Amino acid sequence: MTTSTINATTVQVYQVFIKAPPEQIWDAITKPEFTARYFHGARVENTAELHAVRGSEGEDWGTGLTFEFDPPRRLVHEWRSLYDPDLAAEEASRVTWEIDPQEGGVCKLTVVHDGLEASPKTAASVSGEGWMHVLSGLKTLLETGEPLF
Repeated sequence: MTTSTINATTVQVYQVFIKAPPEQIWDAITKPEFTARYFHGARVENTAELHAVRGSEGEDWGTGLTFEFDPPRRLVHEWRSLYDPDLAAEEASRVTWEIDPQEGGVCKLTVVHDGLEASPKTAASVSGEGWMHVLSGLKTLLETGEPLF
């Protein structure tokens, strides 16, 4: 798993190789029954119009717009961190998911979190371990069928 931070307050890039077909990865990032098992308990649903994040009690943790929806290759959506008052006060940012099939039944998943210039607290909360925790959980779930945590 690689991580690259061009400028932590502007663009964060994460890459991981997952032994799973693109369709399975797509389902895991767009369907709440999967995300609840690796994304801090959040039930994330991505559609062509909306990126909706709900907490365990159904509370809105960050609903926003979907900008691109190209299954099973590319998803771009707005990011809002409404689960924390300090983060909720900041401007929305953007997350891009790209699924790139490789040889041998492996896909490279690249996640780019950008538009963070006006959201320094959000940038700090998702940088490094924030996204790495989510992506490690996703990889483990898809490859083993079991959640990481």
